Parts: sequence; structure tokens; C-alpha cells
Amino acid sequence: MAEGVLGLGGGGAAALNQDVIDKLKAAEKKAKVEPIETNIADLVKEKEVFTNISAKVAELLTAVKPFDVFVSGGTTAFDEKAATTSGDSAVFQASDVSKLNNGITTVDIKSLAQKDVYQSNTITGAQKDALGDIGTLTIAVGSDSFDFNTADYATYDELTAAITAKAGVAASLDSVGTDSHRLILKSEDSGTANALTISGTAADDLGFTTDEVGTINTTNHTLTAQDMSAEIDGVSYNVSSNKLTVDGLDITANKIGVSTINISDDNSLVVTKVQDLITKYNELVDLVAGEIDNADSPVSDKSSLKNILSQVKDKLFGQYGASSDKSVFNYGFELDKTGKITLNTATFNKAVEDDPSGLQELFVGTAANEGFGTQLKAVIDEMNFSGGVLDSQEDSMTTREKTLNEDKEKAEKALDSKYQQLALQFGSYGSIIAGFEASFSGLKMMIQQSTSSN
Repeated sequence: MAEGVLGLGGGGAAALNQDVIDKLKAAEKKAKVEPIETNIADLVKEKEVFTNISAKVAELLTAVKPFDVFVSGGTTAFDEKAATTSGDSAVFQASDVSKLNNGITTVDIKSLAQKDVYQSNTITGAQKDALGDIGTLTIAVGSDSFDFNTADYATYDELTAAITAKAGVAASLDSVGTDSHRLILKSEDSGTANALTISGTAADDLGFTTDEVGTINTTNHTLTAQDMSAEIDGVSYNVSSNKLTVDGLDITANKIGVSTINISDDNSLVVTKVQDLITKYNELVDLVAGEIDNADSPVSDKSSLKNILSQVKDKLFGQYGASSDKSVFNYGFELDKTGKITLNTATFNKAVEDDPSGLQELFVGTAANEGFGTQLKAVIDEMNFSGGVLDSQEDSMTTREKTLNEDKEKAEKALDSKYQQLALQFGSYGSIIAGFEASFSGLKMMIQQSTSSN
């Protein structure tokens, strides 16, 4: 015999509990929310793939820059120079490699540029801290002249600071012995154009001059301003600095004497940079092909991947030169069955030796007739510009991510609201069922008593 009627007497109120609600909610979440969460997880993986591909494209961009006619600094792989030097009277550096002339440059340093330097008579510690009024000190540098009234300064330290604040001259108060100091005046720059002219009653009192009109005290004039004098390939130079630039070559004089530098083309780096370009291209091919051929790839739009590779190949394998008759395949580039490039180094090295201008025309070109490196660099740049394939893909994934997160939030809120309402309904139903069960319990007891009395 069954217990209860429609669940009455069988604990029906207890059956409407939170555990039932949680199970119902979990089942509906599995159907409505988890598919969105799966799509979000797949999108995260897809973004990782495109991040890796973008990084590999950036590496290819770096590898192709030495073959861009518009490269920053104007030095392509074909402009590299080798240099050997002799002598130690001068140090050489290239400020602009593209302007360097091949051949030997001879530098004969006759004299070094130097500053103008004066020292005062010795000053005791007591004098140092009590300057007193010793008149006016006038210092001229070039077209500028500065007057210092010593009565305006309590100590030599104050006078020193005031002099240093003026352009073209530097002052220091140096300890040169026990209770002995000197006021040192120096031109900030070397060369005769920056020589100091010192005069005034204070100049005489300090020992810079021997009279108020500025006759130099040679004993205290410790270094005389002079220009650097040099001959470079027989041409005379007299300049205020020990540095000068000739034909893109920075020359720094160290001492009197002769130094030489021999500059020549360095084509060895072309081979290294071409190998690097091929390596980066092959790595990109591997990465992209791996996703295109993978049925389980998280990438939803594989056409974008194909587009990236297609744009690169279009430039790399095109025809270049004034007559559009030059291709990388004429210079040792070969394709294997996987679509990757190998380099026949014997063929390429022979071209480096025999036809460097032809190689440069193919790889770099000119502003009017760009080579593949110049064009490929521009194409890769455009991929990251607004509307480019990488930029568009990134925007697309960002939009999809935002939409999926919004859809997930809406679905979760709808479930929360639905099952919150169901919990309230269960509570109401439970109260009603409990009342029915109480009434049924009394009826059941009357039935049992009636049955037992018979």
C-alpha cells in the first residue's frame, strides 16, 4: 500500500530544499553558461597564438630592417665598413657610416686644444673665511665680461660660487696645502676663442695679474688656451676642440703624433644578416603552418594567418631591379617542400664577391626603385597599423572577448535571478505542503483508529 497521497505523508515539504535548486541550476548552467565559458577559454588560447605570431612577425621585421633603404641612420647591411688603425695619437669613430670614404686617412696631430687656467696666490684659512674688500675682479670670456665687487661677498666660497654661475668660466677654491688655498679660474671650453681676460684691482691683489690693467702674471697662468692643430690627409685644421668630424669620421686627438685608419667595405655581415632573415622567415612559416594544418587549433579565422604569410611571400619572392629581372632565387635562395627557405651559400657568396651592386639593388633598392627588403619592411609595418591584418585581428578578438564576457554575465545573472525566485517559490510550496501534511496526519490517525476498532 502506497504511503501518502500526491506525496502527502512522504515528507514532500522536505524534498523542496536548496540541494534540489542547486542541482537544477547546475544543469541549466551546463547548458547555457558553460558553452560561453568554453568559448572564452578558446579565445584566450587564440590570443596566445596570435601573440606568438605577432612576436615572430616583429622578429622578422627586425631581421629585414638592415635591408631597408630608409633604415634609421641610413646604414644598410651593404654599407657596413671594416677599419684598421695604427698609432695612438687619435681615436676614430664613425658618426655616419654612409659618408665614410674607403682608403687610408692619415691624421697628424701638431698640438692639442687646451683650456685657459689661472691660479691665485695662496690664501690662508682665515683669509678664506673673511674675504674683505679688495676691489673689483673683472673676467672676460669671448664677448662676455663679468664684474665681481669683492665687497659684496663675505667669503671666498661666496665669490667662487658667483663666478661659477657665469657662462664660460668655472671657479673652484682648492686646498693645496696645510692652511693653504688657491682660487682656480678655468675657461669652460678649450681653444683660443674661450681664453680668459682678467683685470681689476682684485685681480692684482689675488696674483692673477701684475697690474690693474690686466698684465698677466705668467707664474700663476698655469695653462694657456690654445687650439688643436692637425693635418688630415695634408689639409690643415685649427679648431678649439680636440674633436672634429671629417667625411663621417669622428676624430678625437689624444696626443701629438701621427695615426692612420684604413676603411674598406665589409660584406661579410651581409651573409650573416641574410641568414638571420631566412631563419626568422622559416620560424614564422612553421608557426603559421602549424596552426593552419591543426584541426584542433583555437584560431577561428585561419584566413588571417594565411593573409600574414601571403603578404610576406608576395614581397619576398617578387621581381625587383630596374628591369624587374632580379629575384632572390637568382642569388642562392631555394624553397623546400615544406615552404621554408634554404640558402645555397656558395651561390650567394659568389654574388657578394662578383655582383654586390646587383644584390643591393635586389635587397635594398633605392627610394625611387625599392628592393624587396624595403617593401617587406613597409608591409610588416602596415600589418600593425590601423586596419592592418594584425591590428584588425587584435581588434576582432578584443570585441569578441568583450561580447562573450557580457553574454556570460547576462546568462549568470538570469540564472541567479531565476533560481532565487524558485527558492522563494519552494519556500511557499513547502509551507503549503507542510499544512496539507499536518491535516493529512490527523486524517490518517482517525482512519487508523477507525480501522483498529473494527
